[in-house]
Amino acid sequence: MASEPRPEYVGFTVNEKTREYQLQVRRPGDEPRLFTVAISNKAFLANRVRYQDAPEICFLKLQRELDGSDDGFPASHLTIADAELEEYKTAHTPKTNKNRPKPFTAT
Repeated sequence: MASEPRPEYVGFTVNEKTREYQLQVRRPGDEPRLFTVAISNKAFLANRVRYQDAPEICFLKLQRELDGSDDGFPASHLTIADAELEEYKTAHTPKTNKNRPKPFTAT
């Protein structure tokens, strides 16, 4: 049984408008393929994405694209949409415990 292709982080570059993350995918018997996943610099400056979360967001995007690609490989250049950033943020924001008592504050 062939193993599923898994993205591997290679590095990133910063351009005028985007921060581009390079990931490679290896399949047994094939040459590694390089993919670039871009996130707008405006998204970082507007606090829609944290720098430390960006590689994981790109990894997840490429993994979804690989899983959904009929021929096994998606386009070599992908862009993260604002909706995907919001989806990631929602999924990774700790849920508040409504049953937790509020802290006492002296008046």
